[in-house]
Amino acid sequence: MAIIVNVDVMLAKRKMSSQELAQKVGITPANLSILKTNKAKAIRFSTLDKICEVLDCKPGDILDYKK
Repeated sequence: MAIIVNVDVMLAKRKMSSQELAQKVGITPANLSILKTNKAKAIRFSTLDKICEVLDCKPGDILDYKK
């Protein structure tokens, strides 16, 4: 069971760089990279909220569940 973070997909759809997203969300590029590579153990709701705000999406657009 795993929760998959598809930030790359939304970044491509919005034609935005990882660097730009990290800056707008207020997280380090390293922490964004951890999310993108699915190595994160947790994410704060406030961070998820800001990512969704910046990318104009819903949490379900960037989070997926695989068995």
